[in-house]
Amino acid sequence: MNLQTIGYNKFFEQEFSIYNNNQVIVGRIVLEHKHLYRVITEHGELLCEISGKLIFQAETREDYPAVGDWVVIKPSVPESKGVIQAILPRQSKFSRKTAGAVTEEQIVATNVDTVFLVNSLNDDLNLRRMERYMLLAWESGANPVIVLTKSDLCADVQDKVKQVESVALGVPIVVISSVVGTGFDDLKAHLIPGKTVALLGSSGVGKSTLTNYLLGIEKQKIQSIRDTDDKGRHTTTHRELVLLPNGALLIDTPGMREIQLWEGGVGIEESFSDIYELRNHCRYRDCKHEDEPGCAVKGAIREGLLDMGRFQSYKKLEKELAYLDRKLNKKAQSDEKKKWKKINKQLKQKQ
Repeated sequence: MNLQTIGYNKFFEQEFSIYNNNQVIVGRIVLEHKHLYRVITEHGELLCEISGKLIFQAETREDYPAVGDWVVIKPSVPESKGVIQAILPRQSKFSRKTAGAVTEEQIVATNVDTVFLVNSLNDDLNLRRMERYMLLAWESGANPVIVLTKSDLCADVQDKVKQVESVALGVPIVVISSVVGTGFDDLKAHLIPGKTVALLGSSGVGKSTLTNYLLGIEKQKIQSIRDTDDKGRHTTTHRELVLLPNGALLIDTPGMREIQLWEGGVGIEESFSDIYELRNHCRYRDCKHEDEPGCAVKGAIREGLLDMGRFQSYKKLEKELAYLDRKLNKKAQSDEKKKWKKINKQLKQKQ
């Protein structure tokens, strides 16, 4: 296997150079099992586990491997097995908060160049959810592309595209139909050999159908749309990196029933660049955009230049990020205490 065909570049080559010896090799994770990883290397595919040292040193989910990661492996090629010794620094990382009350990171995919944010053009189209996806996509370091599927089921495609354009400022939008076979030439312009694309979207928006079309085979079993609510059924059950016929790499992911923010400092500014531009023209620098005189944001809403729903979405996401930041600070303090308790316990045992 030529590693360059699966995304190996000078950045990772430089990072691996400090490990480069006869005992270890580099590889990329293509599939994650419960405690094992399938890794592509120059010697073929290896089934790998994590070293005890890496587990011991890991403090958060970020310290564990994820699909898309380049890892340092001590191989046992004759047995097609290996042990992961380290994770190379990531060029990009798409994360969200885990579902539920626990404040923990869930890494969706790493080292992604482009994110296809897949949305269906049937009754499931949701602009507010799309804003969330774009915020996390910008934060990840990858470039977002909005893919609108099932155009054959939509009677007013152009109207829907205009709605999406109002929240996806400067983001490419591609409209496709797997049934009719339209729009794929525009999509393939974003599929570059050696570059990695991640498919993200809610359950049933057509990600598996799209994967099958791009692969040219029925890798994912497709389930029909439910008649009761016009939504597709959940198909993909795990994340997997696959090589497309044209040489691009694709990470398909399970549908997300909820998309909770993890980070968003850069992402929110990119996603709501129109509101950030208006903020610069408010009379007061600390304007809250509520009842202050000379508020450019509220002025734009009154004049019909800014949609109230979009502004409310921005305020909601801003509050959510502030709340998350406070929880993360408390968690960091708690984790630091646990870390030193663990160190002190080990020191006492050695005495």
